[in-house]
Amino acid sequence: MIGIGIYTPAEARRLTGVASAKIRRWLRGHRIKNRLYDRLWTPQIDIGDDEIYLGFRDLTEIRVVEAFIAAGLSAQKVRRAIEIARKRYGLDRPLSTNSFRTDGKQVFLLLSSEGEDKLVDVFKDQYAIKRVIEPSFKGLEFNKVGEPTLWHIARGVVIDPDYSFGQPVEKETLVPTQILAAAVDAEGSPRAAAKAYQVPLRAVNHAVKFERDISSKLAA
Repeated sequence: MIGIGIYTPAEARRLTGVASAKIRRWLRGHRIKNRLYDRLWTPQIDIGDDEIYLGFRDLTEIRVVEAFIAAGLSAQKVRRAIEIARKRYGLDRPLSTNSFRTDGKQVFLLLSSEGEDKLVDVFKDQYAIKRVIEPSFKGLEFNKVGEPTLWHIARGVVIDPDYSFGQPVEKETLVPTQILAAAVDAEGSPRAAAKAYQVPLRAVNHAVKFERDISSKLAA
């Protein structure tokens, strides 16, 4: 899983704040009355059992879908946008490219044409020259083809699928934040934990704050 990451829906909830049940519904499909709704996309990981596992790009896509729905789009409209983007623009995983934008009413793909950024309405298939809409991808870094590679999830903390199976790590030391935070409890203080793991005190403080903040958000 190096370069992909692996997360359960519960772990994805911890990192994105999106409910596990909602994540399962988006990735497994669901039925309302007598109508069956297909899953929004196929997860990166399939290990052959009946459980759902997500990769790093799936985390990005979850964040984007949640942002779209919070902005007023229905899941059905998001599904249509995914399908159109795949068929018309050749994007295999459009939700996790940095070309997707929304204004809360329509979904656009950001393209470059003749030196200008243009927004293509994926439903009307017309060009609309507008200022770039606020990206749904906050804290993400992308490679040259627009795929997410790194998530600056908090100050001093990143998620990088190349390290620790995509678990949050302290940016400077690349030690998982859960390990450093647990070391504080085990050693009795941040300074003692830093000494035990031979890392700067600031690295431990970053990890502790991140774990405390994320626990508080989940408890709210």
